[in-house]
Amino acid sequence: MHKFIAIGDVHADFELLWEALRSASCMGADFLPTPPLQAGMYQVVLIGDLVHPKNQQAYNRLTGLKHFDFRDQEHLLLAAREQIKQLERLKAYQTAAPHAIHILLGNHDENAIRPHHVLGTSGGLRHVEFDPSRGGAHLPAHLAEWMGGFPRELRVGNMQFAHVSPLPAHQFYDDLFYTDRSTKRWFTETPEYVEMAGLSFGIYGHTQIDGGIYLHSGESEKPLFAMIDALHAREYLEIMCDERQPAPLTGVNTVLF
Repeated sequence: MHKFIAIGDVHADFELLWEALRSASCMGADFLPTPPLQAGMYQVVLIGDLVHPKNQQAYNRLTGLKHFDFRDQEHLLLAAREQIKQLERLKAYQTAAPHAIHILLGNHDENAIRPHHVLGTSGGLRHVEFDPSRGGAHLPAHLAEWMGGFPRELRVGNMQFAHVSPLPAHQFYDDLFYTDRSTKRWFTETPEYVEMAGLSFGIYGHTQIDGGIYLHSGESEKPLFAMIDALHAREYLEIMCDERQPAPLTGVNTVLF
């Protein structure tokens, strides 16, 4: 029996991430894994998108600027430096217990490693602090190598953790991905994808939902999947599972910290 602590998209809100991990008894005051995590009793899963603050206010907080401007190179370099410092801390944390700390590759992470799309918000903000061709900084090579090794999914029996959805096509962030509207709609329009994939339970991020973590139940009223992009709402998902069973999920709970 193991407890999985699944945390949604970070988007550079590392202070909130550290709070969540400490609340779950997975990080000590020294920013290192706790004994239950080292022993493998607890398992941490970060669902992806470590980088790029979600909005203007988040960039302002990250940089300490009154108004972050992505057109100002000094602002971009400051945003990159602040994220790099926290990524170094997260790398040290994960390296101390790689058997128990799993980080999935999100589309923003891949774009920071290999800038090939200009990602942004509906309000016109552009995430280009890791795009040297637009005034940003290179992600340091050792961090790019570390993040480039993140898996695109994690399977525990027939339970799946993935950044976007159960669809394999949604795990590759190419031109089609960014024009495919289903990446943000599948869980309302085609929730049956989870069962069609032969999964007993799925845990996904990528799409922020009003009200925090969204738990979807199937016809049997058992939980079928969870959308967990809710770190901003101070929520994470706690999952109890027994990997010896065909359907490992034994309990699921939304935790407010």
